[in-house]
Amino acid sequence: MDARVTAHRRYTIADIDKRLYGSFLEHLGRAIYTGIYEPGHPTADGNGMRKDVIDLVREIDTPICRYPGGNFVSAYNWEDGIGPKEDRPTRLDLAWHTSESNEVGIHEFAEWAEAANTEMMLAVNLGSRGLDEARAFLEYVNHPGGSYWSDLRKKNGRADPWDVKVWCLGNEMDGPWQVGHKSAEEYGHLANETAKAMRAFDKNLELIVCGSSSAQMPTYPQWESTVLDATYDNVDFISLHMYFANHEKNTAEYLAIPERLDKYIGTVSGVIDYIKGKKRSKKDVKISFDEWNVWYHSNEQDKKILQGQSGWPHAPALLEDIYNFEDVLQVGCALNTFIRRADRVKIACIAQLVNVIAPIMTSEGGAAWRQTIYWPFMFASRYGRGTALQLDVDVPSYDADIASDVKYLDIAGTYDDDAGSMTFFAVNRHPTEALETSVSLEGFAAAKSVEHTLVKHDDLEAVNTEDNPDNVSPTEGSGAKLDGNKLSMTLPPYSYSMIRVKL
Repeated sequence: MDARVTAHRRYTIADIDKRLYGSFLEHLGRAIYTGIYEPGHPTADGNGMRKDVIDLVREIDTPICRYPGGNFVSAYNWEDGIGPKEDRPTRLDLAWHTSESNEVGIHEFAEWAEAANTEMMLAVNLGSRGLDEARAFLEYVNHPGGSYWSDLRKKNGRADPWDVKVWCLGNEMDGPWQVGHKSAEEYGHLANETAKAMRAFDKNLELIVCGSSSAQMPTYPQWESTVLDATYDNVDFISLHMYFANHEKNTAEYLAIPERLDKYIGTVSGVIDYIKGKKRSKKDVKISFDEWNVWYHSNEQDKKILQGQSGWPHAPALLEDIYNFEDVLQVGCALNTFIRRADRVKIACIAQLVNVIAPIMTSEGGAAWRQTIYWPFMFASRYGRGTALQLDVDVPSYDADIASDVKYLDIAGTYDDDAGSMTFFAVNRHPTEALETSVSLEGFAAAKSVEHTLVKHDDLEAVNTEDNPDNVSPTEGSGAKLDGNKLSMTLPPYSYSMIRVKL
């Protein structure tokens, strides 16, 4: 099967914000405890953080990490996580029916983020709390000194402020499951007043207001319209969330889900434009897609804990999806969608980073390893920088229940002028046929060399484990070649490829 692609230097989408490859850590399951934090681990640093995990996070090069939630934040008292650890209270977490020791709080997370070379993206509790607690948290984190909260930070061992710029105004407030769930009108008013107070402290903050938890919410997209109408002048982003599942074990339908993701982004973009026009505003509000990933493998095993049948365990195994090769293709398509929507989506956070629906897994006291989905996320984060290209793609397609005209070739391209390179990320959705792909490179400097990295496994159910961590891993692709500024390569059936061209 043939596929023809044209990339032209003049036809671009937008510059890619590096935060498109953000991540997320919530006080949920083993994400924090025995995930990033395990004082007794052989690799633990002086702060109790696992250096083997830090090394894997640095390899991904994820530029920003959202914390501390998630559903957890909507009943979280941030003050519980400061001061001497022996004095911190144990609390019951209503979101995940577990207990929280508060051994890790803002100080510990900030130290971990610095070690992992990632910026902090903090969320405030607008569920059980509100404006005053958000204002105090901001002052504690960002004020140099001479006030109650900043001086308390100094007393607790941090002299300089962290100067966190990106703040989430609550989490999934449209969801009836959320502690402190509110109507769009209630939340819009609270979020706007909180944003005004935070901007009174620092007008240069980047503030994110809650959008819909999914496109299946009954209030979508009216929620976005109501909330943005209340907050547009005082926020910079609206958040969206989406998870992908293959309950029916139908690969063709599963790999069509990114078409729904693209429509979701397009619809909310339209709502943003409507409110912008209604307000006669020159300001552009962007999208923060700050929760996304595959999530369905662990649903059954989690029910007992989430239904409260196990009491209130501390850091139990929850949402520990074991990803397979099929999920590599799904994650690759999702990342390609974000690149193609780089004009609208400026921040995106894979949910989550360690153990909990995550690309990195650990065993307590043991190893840390890369799940299958680590690879497309790492490749996109490290090499999907620069400018997103508007590609013209001619390839056969198929119809699914989710969407019609689903192209067998899902491809995104980037151009990095500083590095003098182009990168293409390609997923062949066809189950049996290779795609003989030709790419015409127009308007660029002469192409000098090409590298093809392939992630492919004959078994869609293949997984990586502690004992076999490299079962699904990259190999060198074969057959990619240049003829002048014509690039050609063979993309095997059901495969993920990264093709890098040096100019």
